Amino acid sequence: MKKVLVTGGTGYIGSHTVVELQQVGYDVIIVDNLSNSQPDVLENITDITGIKIDFEKFDLADRKKTLDFFKRHKNIDAIIHFAALKAVGESVAQPLNYYYNNLFSLMNILQGMLDNNIENLVFSSSCTVYGQPANLPVDESAPVQIALSPYGNTKQISEEIISDTVRTSKLKAISLRYFNPIGAHESAKIGELPIGVPNNLVPFITQTAIGLRDQLKVFGNDYPTPDGTPIRDYIHVVDLAKAHVIAVERMVKKNSKYPYEVFNLGTGKGYSVLEVIKSFEKVSGIKLNYAIVERRPGDITEVWADTSFANRELGWKAEKDIDEMTESAWKWELALYNNRKKTTK
Repeated sequence: MKKVLVTGGTGYIGSHTVVELQQVGYDVIIVDNLSNSQPDVLENITDITGIKIDFEKFDLADRKKTLDFFKRHKNIDAIIHFAALKAVGESVAQPLNYYYNNLFSLMNILQGMLDNNIENLVFSSSCTVYGQPANLPVDESAPVQIALSPYGNTKQISEEIISDTVRTSKLKAISLRYFNPIGAHESAKIGELPIGVPNNLVPFITQTAIGLRDQLKVFGNDYPTPDGTPIRDYIHVVDLAKAHVIAVERMVKKNSKYPYEVFNLGTGKGYSVLEVIKSFEKVSGIKLNYAIVERRPGDITEVWADTSFANRELGWKAEKDIDEMTESAWKWELALYNNRKKTTK
């Protein structure tokens, strides 16, 4: 059985990817510092798959602890690296924190891989590397633009670090540049659960609908888009998770065409903030209380993916539409609400 290390595996995308890995027969170990996730995610993953997970809690930005981990786990076949701080707005306010956490953790992992002959890395990158693209939809040949946020810049720099390391070693790597993951697993046992105030749109929508938030803020309606709100390519988190499994298999089976490859992961369709709100209102039957406020620093106007390269090379395609995404997110929020009611009785 092939063994995969998933960093940030109790997080939103990480937990869904762990489920997909386990369901096709991979042995998974998770490292996470639980800075933006809960330990009970581990039990919920096991409830879905029936498989207990190896888990270690520490900060991958700690070089000594990271290299010690690799000394104890030399039999890893591939690594999927999710662990990172990931909020655009927060990164603008706390740039040093983002550079320290996101870059040191990656460099420590790469050193551990080199020291222990671990060859395969899937990196969780982002469409933020494209900035505001000149042409849409954006494909992998589009130039990497000057980042509009420190978060986006950490993804750009990380890709450069990986590319340079691959060029001078036996490492193989795939960077998956994904667009905007939303939704939750059909079991409603795992989903997006940020600690504190959400930074992403959909958890803010669902928390407002359930009564945890008084009002949803829509950051700007003066963008040059049809309804004035920013447009993004939203992708269901399970579709995204499946692409990570395919990327691991591509490297483990030595099917990579180049030592370092890059793929866009999205649906190829753009939806505005107001269109996502309308989709949610349709599937939930709830009228949302929202207000238009000033633009948020670091946000771009519009971006959506050309996914034809990933469709062709990986044999992968996103399957779920926007209504399925918002409906699954709402089911997840309802499950959280029911769990809270049980624990307060």
